[in-house]
Parts: sequence; C-alpha cells; structure tokens
Amino acid sequence: MKKITLAVLLFFDFFHKKKIINFIKKKIKNIEILIDVGAHHGESVKLFVNNFSIKNIYSFEPSFDNFQTLIKNTKFLQKKKNIKLELLNYALGSLKKKLYLNVTSVTSSSTINSINESSSYYKKKTKFLSNKNKKFLFKKEIIEVITLDSALLYKKLDLIDLIKIDTEGFEYEVLKGSKEILKKTKLVLFEHHYDNMILKNYNFRHINDFLVLNNFKKVFKAKMPFRKTFEYIYENRKKI
Repeated sequence: MKKITLAVLLFFDFFHKKKIINFIKKKIKNIEILIDVGAHHGESVKLFVNNFSIKNIYSFEPSFDNFQTLIKNTKFLQKKKNIKLELLNYALGSLKKKLYLNVTSVTSSSTINSINESSSYYKKKTKFLSNKNKKFLFKKEIIEVITLDSALLYKKLDLIDLIKIDTEGFEYEVLKGSKEILKKTKLVLFEHHYDNMILKNYNFRHINDFLVLNNFKKVFKAKMPFRKTFEYIYENRKKI
C-alpha cells in the first residue's frame, strides 16, 4: 500500500514541478545564475539543468551526508563544460553562527527548526515513512550558518535569474540574510509549510511583507500534492 501511495505522490509531484517550470519559462528563457538553497541530493539542479540553458549554479546544502550525495549526484555536470557548478556545505540564515540541524533518518530531509512530535502531521508522516528496517527519527548535526550576502557578494555578480529556497521552515531567515543579493535577483522560488510539525517563529505574512518591502511581488502560488505546503514565486518589480 505504501509503494502505491508513494507512486501516486511522485506522479502528481511530476506535474506540480512541470507547472512551476512552465511558469518560470514565461519569465526567463535562459538562466545565467541559479542559486539553489537547500540543495539536498541535487534534485533541483537536475530539474533546472534539464529544462533550461544554465551557465552558473551555486548550491548550498548544510548536512554532511546530504552534501556527499549531492557531490555524487552532480558529477554528470563535469561533462558539461558550459555549466559552472559550485557546491557549498553551509546553511544560510540571517546571522553567522553554529546551530543544530535535525536530519530525518529515512528521507534525509532536514530542518534547523524544532520538531513538534505531538503534531498530527508528524504522527502521520512517521507512520507512513517508517518501515521494518528504519524508523522515522531525527538525528542532530552541528552546522555552520552564514548569510547569502556574505557567501556571494564578493563575487560581484551582476544579475541572478533565480533563487530557489527549500529549507524546511527556515526560508524567512535565509531571505533576511540576502538583502543585497535580492537587489540583483529576478525571481525567488520558495516553499512555505502550513502544517504544525515544524515549529517556526514566523508566518507567511512575515515573508510576504519582507519581499514586498524589498521590491518583489507575488506572481505564482501552487499547493504541493497531498501536503500542507505551498510553493510561491516572487518577481522583482524593478527592471534589472
């Protein structure tokens, strides 16, 4: 039953991602620079490389194990001489510091935020993802957090076509540490969780108000299949 459910989820996820790609293509045809925040195993890198002509990719992934998998899964780009890929083993936030990262034992997804183990969504997820060999648990890992501005400003990038953020409830902190980079950015794609499994100290209004204050407008919204999560795209109102 779980295999069937997972197959259905992957089926609908495919069309959800296709919807996002098709919308981005209306805004940008080629990507000069892609910033991938929360790269995990390289899923987004593959998705965008398969759908766009890309010159430069900066991928950030804080988890040590995930980062090793990311290196392995992006080796195919070494054969593509026209694409420059830089992998960075850091978390991004609003301040430079060291924090604990909670990494799941089954999917290896991770979050800096605390987990509400009493939430109904957590209980459903643990029941679905746990199996005979592995239980859905979180292990802690000490990571280094830096800001996107401090990571890339020195490179003096002229224009960033797209920033993709998937940090499991830490998106607002990432944005707060990216004020200068955002001035040079066309589109921002990010997730926002409305479930109560991940404990956040902000809500969607905080993100929206921050982006509007920094000259962005919301141009896309789509619910992720079978999740209490939406993906949003904001566009820079200034012509850059």
